Amino acid sequence: MKNVISLLLFLAFLFSCSQPAQYTINGTLEEYPEGKIYLQKRADGEFVKIDSAEVTEGLFTITGTVEIPEMYYLSIEGKRGSAAIWIENSEMTLTAHADTLYKAEITGSAVQDEYTAFQDEVRDIYEQTREPYQKYREAEENNDEETMKQLDEMMDSIYDSAEQFQKDFIRKNPSSYIAPSALQRISYSMETEEIEEFLALLDPSLATTAIVADLKERVEKLKKVAIGQPAIDFTQNDQEGNPVTLSSLYGSYLLIDFWAAWCGPCREENPNVVACYKEFHDKGFDVIGVSLDEDKEAWLKAIEDDGLTWTHVSDLKGWGNAVSNMYGVNSIPSSMILDKEGIIIEKNLRGEDLKNKLAELMPE
Repeated sequence: MKNVISLLLFLAFLFSCSQPAQYTINGTLEEYPEGKIYLQKRADGEFVKIDSAEVTEGLFTITGTVEIPEMYYLSIEGKRGSAAIWIENSEMTLTAHADTLYKAEITGSAVQDEYTAFQDEVRDIYEQTREPYQKYREAEENNDEETMKQLDEMMDSIYDSAEQFQKDFIRKNPSSYIAPSALQRISYSMETEEIEEFLALLDPSLATTAIVADLKERVEKLKKVAIGQPAIDFTQNDQEGNPVTLSSLYGSYLLIDFWAAWCGPCREENPNVVACYKEFHDKGFDVIGVSLDEDKEAWLKAIEDDGLTWTHVSDLKGWGNAVSNMYGVNSIPSSMILDKEGIIIEKNLRGEDLKNKLAELMPE
């Protein structure tokens, strides 16, 4: 009898061990009594729906399993914004106002707690830019360029401090699930070689995470469009719907300019590109603008308003633009100069730097 009981206990234990652990998210939403909430994950720069739940009397529950803790996003049907949530196989609670989901209070996940503490420290550093930014806008209204320059340098120093804090976090916590997230955030201002150096610092246990996979994929993309590499040929439609192939413009020094009508810094840079185009076009300089717009009318209006008389293309898919994804573009304005054979020779030159480079390439 004892043997039978022991066997039953063993089988019960074995059965319980074989049951997959799961996560449970119990949520409470203020000012959202009924509706739907979505659990999403970022893949290839876009949000992909993983699960959803009905919201009843402001409450919802989502359950599932994950192999390792990873970052997901919750969004509410009919509302803007999302809440980043680190999901691991545990019971979590979320409390938020429906209009400020990004401020959600999330408990029950050790990784989420670590992420929240990390975010708070980074936010405290960025918060230091608030006052100089307000003063910068005042100086801008008064055309006080000297003060603007000083404040700009001050804000750059704060941004550098935030980046350094995140680099130090990665070095000190290479096995933390937050480390790849920190690297992904700062990677946009890093050279390809530096991204690879930090990837090598990460614990091997993180190699299968989606963020690390995304970073490795982006590194490979960036290598293909590094200075010295031939530009990747592409075809995309112009304003009239006619296909334009990049290589058809070879034979001149060519600027590929990634921009959008809604991008303030892009619009501020446009007069500089216009001036360079007017000065150097007859000497063998051309431009092709690749727009990350979705609104065709806004795109066409910006072209006309800014006097952009060169070739323009777009698939009107915003950040999903096929060419920008092909070139690993993650922020705009972004640009590169090709030589007459289509080899990439410079990247992201603006203002006087662009003019000086073109003068060097096409002397009198």
